[in-house]
Amino acid sequence: MITQPEGFVRAVRELCNKYNVLMIADEVAVGFGRTGAMFACEKEGVTPDLMALSKGITAGYLPLAATLTTQQVYDAFLGEYRELKTFFHGHTFTGNPIACAAALASLDLIEKEQLLANLQPKIEYLKDRLNSLQSLAHVGDVRQEGLIGGIELVRNRATKESYHWEERIGVLVCRAARKHGIFLRPLGNIIVVFPPLSISLEELKELMDGIEASIREVTE
Repeated sequence: MITQPEGFVRAVRELCNKYNVLMIADEVAVGFGRTGAMFACEKEGVTPDLMALSKGITAGYLPLAATLTTQQVYDAFLGEYRELKTFFHGHTFTGNPIACAAALASLDLIEKEQLLANLQPKIEYLKDRLNSLQSLAHVGDVRQEGLIGGIELVRNRATKESYHWEERIGVLVCRAARKHGIFLRPLGNIIVVFPPLSISLEELKELMDGIEASIREVTE
C-alpha cells in the first residue's frame, strides 16, 4: 500500500513516448472513482495505450473485466484474414449479458448519484482520520489516495522497526475489528482501508472509530 508520488505516472507516459513503448494502466482496483477521479491516470492527464478494468465496473456484484486500447493498438490487429493479424484470444464468458447489464446499471448510478462529487467530503474525512492515527505509539506511517488507505503498524515508531511477521499483528488487529462489526484485511503489518464508495460519512466514522480502537487494543 505505497502510493506513487505526484508526477510518477506522467513521467512513465513521457518515457514510453520517448522510447516508443506501450503504456499499460492497471485500473482494476483504482478505476471508477476509487482515487477520487473516474480513473487514476486522469489525475495526471495521462492516456495509456491499454487500460485494464474490472471490479468497479460492476460495483463488484458480478465478475466482469474489460481491456481498452487506443485506436492505434486496435488498428494493428486489422487486416486480411490471410495476414493472421487477428488477436486470437477470448474467454468462455466473454460478454456475459448479465454481467454487462450489471455494469451498465453501475455506470448509470455513478452518473445519476454524482459519485465523484460526493466522494470529496469522504476523502477529506478519511484523510483527517488517518492523519490523527499517527499519534498512536505503534502507527509508523499512513498513506492515502482517494478512498484508499494504508496504516503501517511498527514496533518502534522512532526507528520504524517492524513487527516480526510471525507475530501477525495485522491479522490480530483485523480480528479485533470484528468485535466492532468491521471486516478488514491486512497486508502483513499494513491495515488496508478500502471502504465501498457508497459509504456514508456516518458509516465511515464508525469504520475509523473501530479501526482505531482495534489498533489500540492489540498494540498498547
